[in-house]
Amino acid sequence: MDDQRIEMHDFPPPGYVAIESAVQGIEVYKHIEKTETPGPDVIDFKCPQCLATTAYSVPDGGLRCTHCGYYEAPSQVVVGKAAKEFEFTLETMTVAGLAQGWGASRKELQCQSCQAKTTLPQGHLTHTCPFCGSTQVLQQDAAQDMLRPRFLVPFKVDTDACQKIAFEWLGSSWMTPKSLKSLASVAGFTGIYLPYWTFDAVSLAHWRAEVGHQVSDSYYDSSSKSWKTRTRTVWRWESGQVRQIFDDVLIPGTNSLSLVLLENVQDFDTSQFVPYEAVYLAGFLAQAYDIQLDHAWTMVRDRMREEARLKCRDQATTTQIRQFTMSLDFNDESWRYVLLPVYVAVYRYENRVFQVMVNGQTGTIAGQRPVDWPKVWLAVTGMLAPGVLLGLFGLLASAVGPLVPPSLIAGGAVLVIAFIVLIVGIIFAVLTIMKAGRMDDV
Repeated sequence: MDDQRIEMHDFPPPGYVAIESAVQGIEVYKHIEKTETPGPDVIDFKCPQCLATTAYSVPDGGLRCTHCGYYEAPSQVVVGKAAKEFEFTLETMTVAGLAQGWGASRKELQCQSCQAKTTLPQGHLTHTCPFCGSTQVLQQDAAQDMLRPRFLVPFKVDTDACQKIAFEWLGSSWMTPKSLKSLASVAGFTGIYLPYWTFDAVSLAHWRAEVGHQVSDSYYDSSSKSWKTRTRTVWRWESGQVRQIFDDVLIPGTNSLSLVLLENVQDFDTSQFVPYEAVYLAGFLAQAYDIQLDHAWTMVRDRMREEARLKCRDQATTTQIRQFTMSLDFNDESWRYVLLPVYVAVYRYENRVFQVMVNGQTGTIAGQRPVDWPKVWLAVTGMLAPGVLLGLFGLLASAVGPLVPPSLIAGGAVLVIAFIVLIVGIIFAVLTIMKAGRMDDV
């Protein structure tokens, strides 16, 4: 029979750990007892009177049962800037990781078209992705193993207000088709809490660079036998330091939405933070973060570094700078994981899908709009036409100048005016085309 051997490099055996031995030279191993980690507590929001599902009511600021009218207010304590922050230490990371999950039972909706993942309350019936409008979605139980948000800003704007805001916004530009405004009433807005990382830090930048100064001096030109003035650049070394305080710098924790649109609706008032309670999510969709903390911190450091670089260059005595170097140190770095309210809607126009966002706290709107390009090109033609017509008139007047001498002088003046008008028209035309091109940016 073959002997079963355990090589020395196999110690300790799987499932065992070394413990203190009472005999010198003898190693003792103890079996590791398996312990079950309790899962996070989850809550179902049922009405205590009629057992129907309750949802958070934006106008009422609490849970409201639409069947019997039962109302329950959350403990809305606005903590704002006093919201607890975590430093980048092992201890605080451990404390932050103790609270996991949503604190309530939720379903996860995964879109097979844009791959976005969204959580929704139990019993919430939806078969459409709020981000792209696709009906190719899968539903499963939401994971409860991610960090729990520490704070959030509650919704202050309801869907009725979103409809009014969108109605005005869709019809606010002359570049859009006339029929677009009627779509505001059919573009259903979905309230969703988006994950955000907020960061605080104090930076100290030391910089050094050669700065060019324009110096004028006089010299005698022997060839022309006269004094002349020349201008030259004198380079001098300069240095300095810039200290900046960064407070609540927001980094979205999601890849599912357009960063262009998010940037345009990101005017959140972070002084209105309240401690996270699952009650705020009742009736709303929410997203867990898919951008991890370390990646978000790298992103925000790059942003802070670029801002510090610009501040340092602004400190130089002129704008002519070369051999610029900067060293940057960060102190008092801290972070928070929070949820911020946004309404999302998608609508179709001529077989194209457009996305709209509304800040759920301030009502700021941003989104994509189709462009009526024939109307834009007609406007561009109108901007260029005066200069072109004046130019033709000036050329005609100059052509008959030899026959009618005053026409030659008038024709020259008209050509100068035509050139100026044409340049102005070109500038406005280019700006108009650029603005039209940005209307469906994502």
